Amino acid sequence: MKFFIDTANLAQIKEAQALGVLDGVTTNPSLMAKEGITGKNNILKHYVDICNLVDGDVSAEVNALDFEGMVKEGEELADLHEQIVVKLPMTKEGVMAAKYFSDKGIKTNVTLVFSAGQALLAAKAGATYVSPFIGRLDDVSTDGLNLIQEIREIYDNYGYETQILAASVRHTMHIVNCAKIGADVMTGPLSAIAGLLKHPLTDIGLAQFVADFEKGNK
Repeated sequence: MKFFIDTANLAQIKEAQALGVLDGVTTNPSLMAKEGITGKNNILKHYVDICNLVDGDVSAEVNALDFEGMVKEGEELADLHEQIVVKLPMTKEGVMAAKYFSDKGIKTNVTLVFSAGQALLAAKAGATYVSPFIGRLDDVSTDGLNLIQEIREIYDNYGYETQILAASVRHTMHIVNCAKIGADVMTGPLSAIAGLLKHPLTDIGLAQFVADFEKGNK
């Protein structure tokens, strides 16, 4: 499973990259605003800065809601850097734009997916990634992981190459469970990724090894 970090914070991206397990980055307008990145030129420059930090795909989201606007913005984003993936909303216009970009060989990420039917349409349109938001489904008492399983079954039935990108990942068990049921990618905060490192028995065992070494080497 690929590990993406969901942020626009360059320091966090550098830290995840240094860990040696980072495969890409996802961003959105909310994450940009959180980092104080405003204004079109500043946002576009920030996408390039992110691409220069990582080797993998970087999802950059369009703001337009109409097909023509999505195409215009998406083409501008795709021209920024070869690693850019055009992020589109799961709407009629977004699916149309995904097909448009797919025909041109431009990678896309269809986001805000909350049903297997939506994921099926995205795959038929040729989306590179589809992003079901499992954490937001959990927030409304719906099993987000079950949606991943449904999409996995449908894609496997028909050989769709669209990658399932589990989004809105909140914690370590989301990551582990997504890996168990076959998500191709997860994207979440650095804290969730770093949390996989931790186990109390590892800490206890390491402390014991250090103590025993010091006893025998004084």
